[in-house]
Amino acid sequence: MYSVECENLTKVFVEKRGVLRGRKEVVKAVDGVSLKVSEGSVFGLVGPNGAGKTTTIKILTTLLIPDSGRAWVEGFDVVKEADKVREIIGLVLAPDKGFYPRLTGYENLVYYGRLYGFSKGEAGERAAQLLELVGLHGDGHRFYDEYSLGMKAKLSIAKALINDPKVLFLDEPTIGLDPLSAKKVRALISDLAKQGKTILLTSHNMWEVETLSSEVALINKGRVAAHGSPRELKQQLGLSYVVEVEVVGDGKPAQDMPFSLGERGNPVVKVKSHSPADDLVKIIDELRKNGFQVGFVRVHEPSFEDVFAKVVSG
Repeated sequence: MYSVECENLTKVFVEKRGVLRGRKEVVKAVDGVSLKVSEGSVFGLVGPNGAGKTTTIKILTTLLIPDSGRAWVEGFDVVKEADKVREIIGLVLAPDKGFYPRLTGYENLVYYGRLYGFSKGEAGERAAQLLELVGLHGDGHRFYDEYSLGMKAKLSIAKALINDPKVLFLDEPTIGLDPLSAKKVRALISDLAKQGKTILLTSHNMWEVETLSSEVALINKGRVAAHGSPRELKQQLGLSYVVEVEVVGDGKPAQDMPFSLGERGNPVVKVKSHSPADDLVKIIDELRKNGFQVGFVRVHEPSFEDVFAKVVSG
């Protein structure tokens, strides 16, 4: 079952360009985007700046109306049934926006709980639960403008969870965070997915996307350029693994086995491979047959940054 679906979404903006901004230019921000996000999964949406990621999220969360195409969240049409969609989603568009600086973190969450129709007591209880969940239970009564950027990011996720949504849309939730804060936010996202939340995530951190997402769509120039699991995309694009085998002992491998000097001063056979397990066995067998001993063995998987670069460069 799919929590989020869209078919042929398009969105066009008219921008004023030039020194005096007298020249108008039509920009197709979203150009026929179609997606299906499985229930209870983390779905990564990635692409270069201006590719259409945030515009797509704004359409799916009812903040923008598409010029054409349709989209549904939990079966509700995002245009015709926008109110129902808003009841079941949570949204983080910027981790440091949408709060009142002279209210505490706790008071901000209570305020948003009241907007969703909770009683004062219910809103307070929910706020306390969420502060505990995101690791801010000891800072809930500090003013928001005293929060670090990492704390603000956690509070923004807590706000997105105030209505216990079925679907979360997180646009760059770790942008600008220090490594420790980003790690904690990633752990929180992973835990939410394990609890059955459907999460649509955008990020420029390719390692983050690969680590968290079961499926990824790469958008370029408003279109979906590639789609699949991180491993499937690497295979589709024919990206190579790198197999390294250290040679211990006197002598050097045969000339038909490419090698270089390793960090320990020994020759290291290094080959690109699409079948790393098979090639690793062949290399080791060949070395041992010729009387060499094997030191370390490494297999480097292509990174998701390689996927991103290959898709964006065409």
